[in-house]
Amino acid sequence: MKYHTLIRQALIIDGSNTPGYVADVAVHEGRIEKIGDLSRDSAEHEIDATGRVLAPGFIDVHTHDDTVVIRHPQMLPKLSQGVTTVIVGNCGISASPVSLRADPPDPMNLLGKREAFAYPRFADYRAAVESAHPAVNVAALIGHTALRSNHMDDLHRTATPGEIAAMRVQLQESLAHGALGLSTGLAYASAFNAETDEVLQLSEELTAYGAVYTTHLRSEFEPVLEAMDEAFMIGRHAKAPVIISHLKCAGAGNWGRSPQLLASLEHAAKTHPVGCDCYPYAASSSTLDLKQVTDAFRITITWSTPHPEMGGRDLQDIAAEWAVPLMDAARRLQPAGAVYYGMDETDVQRILAHPLSMIGSDGLPEDPFPHPRLWGAFPRVLGHFSRDLGLFPLHTAVHKMTGLSAARFGLAERGEIREGHWADLVLFDPLRVRDVADFKEPQRAAEGIDGVWVNGVLSYSDGQANGQRSGRFLARSGDLRKGFAAV
Repeated sequence: MKYHTLIRQALIIDGSNTPGYVADVAVHEGRIEKIGDLSRDSAEHEIDATGRVLAPGFIDVHTHDDTVVIRHPQMLPKLSQGVTTVIVGNCGISASPVSLRADPPDPMNLLGKREAFAYPRFADYRAAVESAHPAVNVAALIGHTALRSNHMDDLHRTATPGEIAAMRVQLQESLAHGALGLSTGLAYASAFNAETDEVLQLSEELTAYGAVYTTHLRSEFEPVLEAMDEAFMIGRHAKAPVIISHLKCAGAGNWGRSPQLLASLEHAAKTHPVGCDCYPYAASSSTLDLKQVTDAFRITITWSTPHPEMGGRDLQDIAAEWAVPLMDAARRLQPAGAVYYGMDETDVQRILAHPLSMIGSDGLPEDPFPHPRLWGAFPRVLGHFSRDLGLFPLHTAVHKMTGLSAARFGLAERGEIREGHWADLVLFDPLRVRDVADFKEPQRAAEGIDGVWVNGVLSYSDGQANGQRSGRFLARSGDLRKGFAAV
């Protein structure tokens, strides 16, 4: 048979957390048609992949690409590092269903300005993604803060029974149209005063769909274990799987506590489907939050509405230049974004290596001076952590970005190289692959990514996107509780 694409003699690391094997892979009509010795077969496009790894396309489980996939559908920061699917709507903030009456509240402003929020129903957002034809696949969560902004005149209180009922209707409609589940960002001021009962009631809509609950915990600082307990309680109440977003020990006073956090995660996992995602850096990035302003570690300003000229500078230097205390400088810069160097590398590695953790970039594409994770998270895991530090074998690194992620989020026929699966693939050089983006020059494409196929279409090769945009909207597929049982 003549195939569309034949990738010959690649070391196939198939996403299942097992060591690789050398074989040929044939792609036809968007799917993996055959795997094995195909030396007698031919194809329209043939690639000699000797010495390189062929893996499933990476799944970025934690993104804020909600509006960028529509406005800048080429998605170069993700495509260039081998990402073929992004999950949007994290941390309680989503582009839909949203009907803004004013400028987007913090942290919804991370997704863009008011005009970016043009999707009052989830079905509108799904249709917009499909019309945009992004270069990567898109699957979506519904943000709790987004729902609150639709129905509440004051986000600094808990919702009334009537407001909760209205939010439930929108969440149910979104789940019916293929949303993956509900996300919360309870640490942010716009949701912090939501009582646990508000989230418990909303989460009940997840039960019938087998949908997932993901959460940016109410605190990642000293009360982090209590915040994890709250998340697990919500998941048990809803009979919904729980994914803790970017699990970390934030703040210098919290360093060294990762064994406690992971013990809590393991204990919960004995009786309920739970997991976490994390990014491979010891610095976080978000809006400039006065609760996180400290002189205990470095803080870099990424953007500022009143003082855009301060983007890329350290808060301490700005305060010194203005001859004001740190907190006064922070107030003067708001609204603003920041990188917080508030984690310990040992904690990061311990969480990264844990079997219950997946990889998510948490990149902020709207930042004019973004955290380097936007461009470098996945190659950093492959190169720095797996190859250079030996934190885990390469097949485990790949599993954390592919098979595990697809199973957890119910992305059917993706995440593993198997006959019949969709041909989301990345070809990379295991000796050269590395992240190049850093905190001084954060917008740089990774090295060693030789080819990226999305739904069977070559979209990135030789360090360049070729203009092909073959991504699709991925609706939730079945009961996500089964995906946790599978892994």
